[in-house]
Amino acid sequence: MIALLRPLTRAVTYTRWLHLVMAAVVATVFAFVSPGLGNVNSPAAAWLLAVPLPFLVIAAMVPGVRLSEGMQAQLLLFPAGRPAGKPVGRPVGRPDAEPPHFTPARSASWADRRRTAMWLIVRYEAGVATAFLSVHAPTLAVRLIGGAAGSGPVRVPPWSPAPGGHWSYAVLGLLVAVLFVAFAALAGELQARAARALLGPSAAERLAALEERTERLLEHNRLARELHDSVGHALTVAVVQAGAARAAGSPAFTEQALAAIEETGRHALEDLERVLAVLREDAPGPAAGRPGLTDVERLLTAARGSGAEVTADVTGALEAVPGPVSREGYRIAQEALTNVVRHAGPVPVSLRITVRADALELDIRNPLPGAAGHAVSGAVSSAVSGGGSGLRGIRERAALLGGHAETGVHEGVWRVRAVLPLGA
Repeated sequence: MIALLRPLTRAVTYTRWLHLVMAAVVATVFAFVSPGLGNVNSPAAAWLLAVPLPFLVIAAMVPGVRLSEGMQAQLLLFPAGRPAGKPVGRPVGRPDAEPPHFTPARSASWADRRRTAMWLIVRYEAGVATAFLSVHAPTLAVRLIGGAAGSGPVRVPPWSPAPGGHWSYAVLGLLVAVLFVAFAALAGELQARAARALLGPSAAERLAALEERTERLLEHNRLARELHDSVGHALTVAVVQAGAARAAGSPAFTEQALAAIEETGRHALEDLERVLAVLREDAPGPAAGRPGLTDVERLLTAARGSGAEVTADVTGALEAVPGPVSREGYRIAQEALTNVVRHAGPVPVSLRITVRADALELDIRNPLPGAAGHAVSGAVSSAVSGGGSGLRGIRERAALLGGHAETGVHEGVWRVRAVLPLGA
């Protein structure tokens, strides 16, 4: 009994009941035509359950009807729910709060119109039934309780246990009241579920929204890698150049180091501004501003300015490499050379770029850290710490293009090798 009466303490029960009985306004309008407001309880009023339905279907063809119905449902069926776009869940201390699970919107397709028509029919039929019971169930309960109190003769159903005033009438009256409350709460819950199904996004729309969100997250992850590679490379070069200049003690070398720091910092600022612009607009940025393998000489100059002895061997036309492959190849080479400067210092580095008919191959090799004992290397090692997610980023970039990357010790040297299909 307590569980059945609990809905009486919830505000959402009354707002949902109001949403249901509001649908009976349409039946009232048609009742003016026939059978008249004074005869709505007669069998002739049964036509009200069917005649308004075609008019509701016609109304559902208007795109704005879906928006109006959605706003009503959100306000009355989910009055304590979180606003659309907020995390779904029940707030602490608010057990009656339920998320709406949909954002009101106009009909954008014929499928939306069909679902709106189904919603209007469901709402109308449930509303008429609820309005009918809202009038007759409390009236019957009051008459039964009044009959039990001996306030006068009372017309009761033929299945009542006693023909006159009797205590059992009071029990029946309370039972009718409890059952009506239970019906109203259940009807409101079913109405809320119908709203989620018929006024919310379809399964295809939810899948499209999920795919869009996934694409946006992937784009943000790519931008994070861009920042890591570009800004990380610039900071590494700046720290290494500064440490090398201090260790060398040569004015000419110091001037050369400052020039390398300036150029690398300028390119990093360009990349940073481009990435921040994309994040502000939440849309993919122009690919034209991103460096590709045709700009690999920039990387070689920066690495050589840090003291590394870089030799490059390019086979094939870099201009023929597709844009996405060229840009990701540039970032892979950048990360590999940055790791050499960061962890190995001024050591010999070989960079081999091979453009084949079906794939692009990058091969970067350098001696293992500690193999050389240069003084500058010691100064650099004390200024720059290792670690990070660069190698994982290299493998992820290759995998996204359908290729693969290998990093590790190979024939006594450290090697980074990546193969990127040109068809990507």
